[in-house]
Amino acid sequence: MAKKETYWNKNKDKLGPRKLISVTISAEKKKEFEEGRVLLIDKELHWTSFDAVRKIRNSIGIKKVGHAGTLDPLATGLLIVCTGKFTKQINHFMAAQKEYTGSLILGAETPTYDLESEPMNFKYFGNIALETIYKTTQLFLGEINQLPPIYSAIKKEGKALYELARRGEEVELKPRKISIESFEITDVNLPVVKFKVVCSTGTYIRSLAHDFGKALGCGAYLSSLRRTQIGELRVENAQTIEKFLTEISGSQDG
Repeated sequence: MAKKETYWNKNKDKLGPRKLISVTISAEKKKEFEEGRVLLIDKELHWTSFDAVRKIRNSIGIKKVGHAGTLDPLATGLLIVCTGKFTKQINHFMAAQKEYTGSLILGAETPTYDLESEPMNFKYFGNIALETIYKTTQLFLGEINQLPPIYSAIKKEGKALYELARRGEEVELKPRKISIESFEITDVNLPVVKFKVVCSTGTYIRSLAHDFGKALGCGAYLSSLRRTQIGELRVENAQTIEKFLTEISGSQDG
């Protein structure tokens, strides 16, 4: 996983320019955000969670803005952003159960467990029965121990693991106890397997995809991911950053 501050700059040649929106808000609106708001943002592809928070913070002109649970740049979906006095609620939202939909690709692995790195360790998957794919999900239900990806933002002595991994330093991973309430295969069109997962906080869906491929004996990596629910809050009630900024300012495209 790339550093969140530099992801866009690192990939801007292939991503192209971002749409700019000029934002001007009233003193009353700024006061409203200082008193506290819970914003449901539908994070777009290639934005980091830090990108979204920084854009909102700069646009509303207050410092106290934070999110309740990181989404990787290649993931989309529900990002809860709290402002002002409501930042005290962040831990409450972070502890809530999450729902994700996504897809994984069988027959290979990647170092990051997703599409941020190139596939490797290719293996044949054509002999795996459809029934086996469906049944293997049962191995991951309930309370399990999960190893996080080496390329993750988990801190070790103040440094993110992905920073240590990129420098070639040895990283010792410790399993973390998580809970998976449901793991449903929603469609199979090999090598692509689509799924829906309901899980506890702290679950890495990238690791789940990797471990699922390992259990099948052919390898797998995450190819798409969308967070659809946090607690009782659903992505259908969220809005994009662009729509949010346009609404609060009444501005036209800049």
